[in-house]
Amino acid sequence: MYAIVEIAGQQFKVAKEQKLFVHRLEQAEGDSVSFDKVLLIDDDGKVQVGAPTVKDATVTAKILKHLKGDKVLVFKKKRRKGYKVKNGHRQFFTQIQIENIV
Repeated sequence: MYAIVEIAGQQFKVAKEQKLFVHRLEQAEGDSVSFDKVLLIDDDGKVQVGAPTVKDATVTAKILKHLKGDKVLVFKKKRRKGYKVKNGHRQFFTQIQIENIV
């Protein structure tokens, strides 16, 4: 059984007991959170497609931890102009574990 869920503006294919990284959520570590924007549910070949979401379907998850991703370096240069800019960025993530698909 799996579902396609929209979490923080992105779509994820999730299954029970799966761990995944999503953009930072507001809740604290250890809290339980539910997502109601379920776009599709596949229950062993029985597929329910929402228009745009599946009615009365929720996915519950537990927040495991908040962390920062790897650093991404952004380097800009214009040749023969003496223009060089180096910038770094680290994205904030939340690791969640899917508990139930209803």
